[in-house]
Amino acid sequence: MKKFVVLLALWILTGCAGKPMPVIQDFDLDNYLGTWYEIARIDNRFERGLTEVTAQYRRQGDAVQVINRGFSAQSGEWQQAIGKARFVASANEGRLEVSFFGPFYGNYQILAATKSNDGRYRTALVAGNDLDYLWLLSRQRSLPDDELNLFKEKIRALGIQPDDLVWLTHSPAL
Repeated sequence: MKKFVVLLALWILTGCAGKPMPVIQDFDLDNYLGTWYEIARIDNRFERGLTEVTAQYRRQGDAVQVINRGFSAQSGEWQQAIGKARFVASANEGRLEVSFFGPFYGNYQILAATKSNDGRYRTALVAGNDLDYLWLLSRQRSLPDDELNLFKEKIRALGIQPDDLVWLTHSPAL
């Protein structure tokens, strides 16, 4: 678990600067809170080898508690990192910054998202400080083909080949 936290800290430290990218507007934090399943990601050191990765967001005063969790087949253990997120500027812009280690924050930029009929965000494409970090997140353990294809096109439009991502599968709910 310490390794997971240290690697998350390294991600933040190596990418505190970065060019802001266009993010979703009219962002509603309350509709983003809750559990997300990682569907795909650009491979990175702090998640390498992890499966069943989830992120949970909870309101905590003026900030947001972030709990990232994944299973390491190598160690046979769950790894977890707890951090906090806050808005960079306006609370209605999908641009936050996240810290898992002290005062150091890294960008969390929501580039695209879809919503369910109830107004809650259903799928999100998130980047770090640049496109060296990219995640496709969903409220579901997998995406229907039409939504998957929509986000693959969005990923291609960023200049990234979807086949270059790490695609995760999640066990069915127990």
